[in-house]
Amino acid sequence: MARSDITGKRRMKAHNVSHSNIKTNRWQHVNVQRRRVWVPELSRFVTLNLTTRDIRTIDKLGLVAYAKRYGVSLAKF
Repeated sequence: MARSDITGKRRMKAHNVSHSNIKTNRWQHVNVQRRRVWVPELSRFVTLNLTTRDIRTIDKLGLVAYAKRYGVSLAKF
């Protein structure tokens, strides 16, 4: 299943709504990318499944600060 390793974001349930207003179930998938990210504090690369929103925020804050915000240890990756 497509899921972010840091935030845990995954698909959500939504509705298709027809012209006659009939609602049928469907899934909204998150845009998950597999990325290899350099962690200077660990002096190594870490491969993570990240949403595109995660990637943008990591560019701003840094990976360690972002993982700390969500209480995730990077040592297990």
